Amino acid sequence: MTEYVCLTLLAEPGEAEASFKSRLTGLWSVMLKTVPLEYEKVCSEAVQFEREAGLVARRYMIDPEVLDILLPLLASRMIAHLPVEADDLYSKAEASSNEWFQLEH
Repeated sequence: MTEYVCLTLLAEPGEAEASFKSRLTGLWSVMLKTVPLEYEKVCSEAVQFEREAGLVARRYMIDPEVLDILLPLLASRMIAHLPVEADDLYSKAEASSNEWFQLEH
């Protein structure tokens, strides 16, 4: 059974939601083009943007196996994230609730 971790990505201080959304689109486009098999391990995206410590944030449910590729990509694109709780795993059902938008692969 596949389990997922929650990855919370953070906008830059003062960055508007629209700008952050555009940067996220760029991130996922690069991942889809360069590592498509790993992109398929990104299960879902939170339906809404949130706020974390005053910053715009977006949560993703991802297969922990993709972290080794995704975290350096985030750093190269200057996208910050909260620490990933590797022991806090979620089932497919939890990653598919009404809080989450399923990504098409």
